[in-house]
Amino acid sequence: MIKVKLEEAKPYEARGHFKMVALRLQHRETTGVENFWVGLSHFLPGGGAEMSASDFEKVYVMLSGRMSIVTEDGKEIVLEPLDSIFIPPGEKRYLINKTNMPASMLVICSYPKKANDICATSDQK
Repeated sequence: MIKVKLEEAKPYEARGHFKMVALRLQHRETTGVENFWVGLSHFLPGGGAEMSASDFEKVYVMLSGRMSIVTEDGKEIVLEPLDSIFIPPGEKRYLINKTNMPASMLVICSYPKKANDICATSDQK
């Protein structure tokens, strides 16, 4: 077993994301987990992620605040605390925090098939 304390979590750059900080909690690089990774994302008001798709599965679990997820066809899905959503590979989505308060979510992803996909980056701030 490998415990990661929040203060030990390392930030990473999530390509296509803006006005946010992403922390790597469990990952191949930190704890050796092999089939998925877990991150913690903090979005400022107006923060989010550009419309994009990836080749891996994602689950978002809202911890605090509210985030809007907009699908490629314009449908808006609002996540509030303890709501979760599964995004399959290839499905495009846009994220935006439309509120005046910060929002935090857990991000659980399988590893991408391509090493340069959005959540795969290992660049650390």
